[in-house]
Amino acid sequence: MMTMIMTTFISFIVPMTIMLMATMTSKKSINDREKSSPFECGFDPNSSARMPFSLQFFLIAVIFLIFDVEIVLILPIMIIFKTSNMFTWIMSTTFFIIVLLGGLYYEWYQGALKWAE
Repeated sequence: MMTMIMTTFISFIVPMTIMLMATMTSKKSINDREKSSPFECGFDPNSSARMPFSLQFFLIAVIFLIFDVEIVLILPIMIIFKTSNMFTWIMSTTFFIIVLLGGLYYEWYQGALKWAE
């Protein structure tokens, strides 16, 4: 019974001592406002959250997602080249590329690809 009490006592005392030592040694002596705040895309987190957002940044993100999905869809086309019917493969690949080029032309026509005036 004494062994069990001693083991329980040691099980509580040793971790508590280690946590107390870690807490005492890890305290910062100077609280710096810049270091303790999160950094997100160059925005100042201490300023107003209702600042105007750059539309070009949003367009770059959307175009990146479009081309990312395009790569995910084009890679399997190359893999199934040997196992599929050649006519079906050419027609589906051509249709896919025409849709992509049509979307690119539409973005160009709408002026979404203009970065500077």
